[in-house]
Amino acid sequence: MSRISFRWRAAALALAGALALSGCAAGTPATGASDTNSGGAVTFTHMYGQTTIDHRPERVATWGWGSADAVLALGVMPVAIPADTYGAPDTGVTPWMQAAIDKVGGTPPTILKSTSDELPIEQLLATDPDVLIAPYSGLTQDEYDKVTAAGVPVVAPAKATWSTPWREVITDTGKALGLDSQATTLIDDLNGQVAAAAAAHPEFAGTTIAFASDTIDTFYLYLPADARVELLEDLGFTSAPSVTALDNGSATFYTTVSAENLDRIDADVIFVYAADDAALNTFLTSARTTAIPAVKKGAVASIVGNVDSDAVSPTALTLPYILPTLVDQLAQATAKAKA
Repeated sequence: MSRISFRWRAAALALAGALALSGCAAGTPATGASDTNSGGAVTFTHMYGQTTIDHRPERVATWGWGSADAVLALGVMPVAIPADTYGAPDTGVTPWMQAAIDKVGGTPPTILKSTSDELPIEQLLATDPDVLIAPYSGLTQDEYDKVTAAGVPVVAPAKATWSTPWREVITDTGKALGLDSQATTLIDDLNGQVAAAAAAHPEFAGTTIAFASDTIDTFYLYLPADARVELLEDLGFTSAPSVTALDNGSATFYTTVSAENLDRIDADVIFVYAADDAALNTFLTSARTTAIPAVKKGAVASIVGNVDSDAVSPTALTLPYILPTLVDQLAQATAKAKA
């Protein structure tokens, strides 16, 4: 099961703030950049070895989740980005991504399309990239080998696929582009937005939460390693003890839970996403999910629709886009939990 299969994917003012770094045309580094790798090399150690980037890249390609957002938020137009088939099945480009592309200006990127989450290597190489930035992705050893054999350095996941924290994605992207200080400023701004939301809702502190997803035949709980759970904890929530207690080791960022164990989910609040209102209603009323105490009480925070569900996976662009909606839902659910 790929990480993309579980991405959930108004705040225009906040989005503009996140993009308030100098823009540039496709293939051109941002002006005012630091000289991290303009005159010297930078090296990344990752799960497939080491990658050295000898000079600041001008033609930047990305793969996976979050790196394209970071590149754009740092004011650089990538030459290639992955299609988002969950949040934007028709165009492959989500609203926050399109806003960023329009903000930076220049030639829009090639949209890398893949029906199986495999890197379309021929399409990628046709864009003549100087680097492939993919720290949070499902990049395989074979894909890495083929791209590097073509002379393109690759920033691969550090320790495991689909596991790099969202802040590190921004940091790694800034390092690869020679924009370290701009990346730090961007992270500080995003941290400030989250901290302000947490300060405005002190009731979140110490409230236990579980992030769940229910399909026809499988119930999922997401683990603290998941970036979305990390965001909930940054807002002040605590992962319910049952989340890790029920972990069966099936994956790094989620676990499956059998129907007879759902009543063991002891969270004050359940956080869930749904494709539409009908799917949400099924979650709220089905016999198996109402076995969860918080669901039975109505203490459920929900994000509905593929676009907003997509955006809950935090990136340099999605976090400003979704944070107001997310916080509002969490506040309503917390109030019911503590009623």
